[in-house]
Amino acid sequence: MGMKSFIHLHLHSEYSLLDSTLKIDDLLKKARAFQMPAVALTDHGSILGAVNFYKKALQSEIKPIIGSELYLAPNSRFDKPNRREDELNYFHLLVLVKNDQGYRNLCELITASFLEGFYRKPRIDKELLEKYKDGLLVMSSCIQGEIPYQLLRGREDKARTAARWYREVFKDNFYIELQNHGMAEQLQVLPQLVSLAKDMDIPLVASNDVHYLSEEDADAREILICLQTSNVISDADRPMKKETEQLYFKSSEEMAELFADLPAALDNTFDIASRCNFEFKLKKYFLPAFNTPGKLSADDFFEKICLEGFERIKHHYLSKSKHLKHSHEEYQERLLYEIEKIREMGFPGYFLIVWDIIRFAKESGIPVGPGRGSVVGSLVAFVMGITNIDPLEYDLIFERFLNPERVSLPDIDIDFDAERR
Repeated sequence: MGMKSFIHLHLHSEYSLLDSTLKIDDLLKKARAFQMPAVALTDHGSILGAVNFYKKALQSEIKPIIGSELYLAPNSRFDKPNRREDELNYFHLLVLVKNDQGYRNLCELITASFLEGFYRKPRIDKELLEKYKDGLLVMSSCIQGEIPYQLLRGREDKARTAARWYREVFKDNFYIELQNHGMAEQLQVLPQLVSLAKDMDIPLVASNDVHYLSEEDADAREILICLQTSNVISDADRPMKKETEQLYFKSSEEMAELFADLPAALDNTFDIASRCNFEFKLKKYFLPAFNTPGKLSADDFFEKICLEGFERIKHHYLSKSKHLKHSHEEYQERLLYEIEKIREMGFPGYFLIVWDIIRFAKESGIPVGPGRGSVVGSLVAFVMGITNIDPLEYDLIFERFLNPERVSLPDIDIDFDAERR
């Protein structure tokens, strides 16, 4: 990634809804202008913009780092305490993805935060963090992070207890985060964070809590905050009122000036970026695994279902039809050909999933359509009961549905009863 320089690791885009005005294209253009080799996207509580950001960053020849600023419940994610003005219902915690396992774990955390921990915000807790820690790198976040929050309230013992927990769980994947936007609380807590990190041998990292591109965009972000909180700009007592205009995409030179006395905190942004190497596999299908009975593989179970279906078709249809255009042997030859091609293309599990859905519907008395579209050209679909149409009878072509020379996911259109689907 070239010479060491500052890299933005704490950044909110337009996908931090009603909180940031920063567009993906604009931030990458600015990062390229500043000659930054990498940049992270850490939107609040989600990774909504991750794929869009990833693709565009690669196009801009900038290394994309995927992450999120998560909401952490003070105790259990299941707690729903009454709101007290002097306490938070959640802390902030910045999480970056290092590898494939880290991405899976971040997805697990975000999913659980919405399904189990939602209380004003989607929240996780330390139980989940410990369970899904692998492949993740954690930073202590802004002044709403647990450690700075406790320090600002004179609870150094609680801050140290929290820091100790993060270090024990995440080992060398935990950093104390430093921010300086000129805000009074930040200036107060900065030396305390530096001292705590030194005493506990925890590395420091500098960041800017980016929410907009340039300093002059601060007012536009203020309007978003008013929309978020149902207030108007003219209300002097509104919550989350602007305290600074420094939440913009700063250059390496600006950050070096801010943290001139802490060069290691700047260098660590580069070191963290070099450790985050997750890549999306955007052109690959990830199908759910089909649970087969016994020790049969999905391929073998698929073939078994097809051959059993063919025996039923022979007995109930082929043997009784007086005007077949093709022999039983031709049906069998076509079936074995289709089975072979479907196995070669890796789609037996896909067919089994569709077969299972349709089987359940029929056994439950839910009307299912006879099949439509190119899938009716498949004899496999016919013998599995996915369609009710004999493709050989109507001279339908399998390759129109699934062509080995043009690998794409099979398109199977299924019609269910509108009231029960």
